Amino acid sequence: MAASVSIIGLGLIGGSIAKALRQSADIKISAYDTDEVLLSAYSLGVIDKKLECVEQSLESEIIFLSLPVDESIKIFTKLIPLLKENQIITDVCGVKSPFREIWNRSSSKGIYIGGHPMTGKEVSGFQNSDPTLFENAVYILCDAESKDPKINSLLEIINLLGARITFLNSKVHDIVVASVSHLPQLIAVSLINSASLKENDINFFDFAAGGFRDMTRIASSDFEIWKSVFGYNKNNIVYAIDNFINDLQNMKKILSSGDPESIHKKFESARIKRDEIPRNTKGFINSLFDIFVYVKDEPGVLAKLTSLLYNNGINIKDIELLKVREGTGGTFRVSFESDETAKRAKRFLSESGFKVN
Repeated sequence: MAASVSIIGLGLIGGSIAKALRQSADIKISAYDTDEVLLSAYSLGVIDKKLECVEQSLESEIIFLSLPVDESIKIFTKLIPLLKENQIITDVCGVKSPFREIWNRSSSKGIYIGGHPMTGKEVSGFQNSDPTLFENAVYILCDAESKDPKINSLLEIINLLGARITFLNSKVHDIVVASVSHLPQLIAVSLINSASLKENDINFFDFAAGGFRDMTRIASSDFEIWKSVFGYNKNNIVYAIDNFINDLQNMKKILSSGDPESIHKKFESARIKRDEIPRNTKGFINSLFDIFVYVKDEPGVLAKLTSLLYNNGINIKDIELLKVREGTGGTFRVSFESDETAKRAKRFLSESGFKVN
């Protein structure tokens, strides 16, 4: 286990890394940010040392670059010639190829492994950072050094965050996230802007239900975080937009033709593909194992469920309320780290009177 880390940028991601490590390990945490942010983090006991310049991060075994892409690249370029042998530098940015290209042109003695935690919030800043942000989130690492045992200390750190590691080639990463991360952000923005209509003093948003709010939640994201991502990955994003437009135009054509069966096929195809997402075990992702528990709508029922599992030494990795009817009950999806643990949980809950599938 690394004894020290430096985090350059204590925003949502960097701050969450610091808070998660503070709770789970005895590691010296240093950080670089504005005086105001550093004072807040230090007074809360989240960090042990306030760095006066980015070069002071070189005193740590692992350096996290947690600033927007353009700022991280500037600091990356400055630090890599100064790295000591086997010292690790990593980043958490949404594009990976620019870092890899710079690294390949360098002759640094250290180790670079690009990273990208696939998690976040619609709000940014240290004040919104959360030690549980990475729990069960996929954490992508670039595969160039995936077989090097010298990166084990970084893997241990990421495991402490509660994330699930997968390795991808840096160019493949940029193609993938263009479709599953960058495109959805732009779609959310476009959906809000295209629906912000008024007709006879009627505001369309007054009638927006939960589905619309869920689909557009990320439209509230801070543009400064995305600005450099769009610049560095624009070709892949444009390609993803073209694919989306083609599919949307096809849907428009089907609707115009009045062909309900073709629309049904689209829905069915989407349902099948959507259901694959939480059960995807490709790459190095550690899959979770789910059970579904029906509970009555009564005070304390969730506490009873979680306490029962806790008292039997069973750790819940994730829990989600899927359906609920007030006065009747609802169904929880409860996830565990192994099939054996899920079966044990199902047995204990069933024996205690819960209906489990």
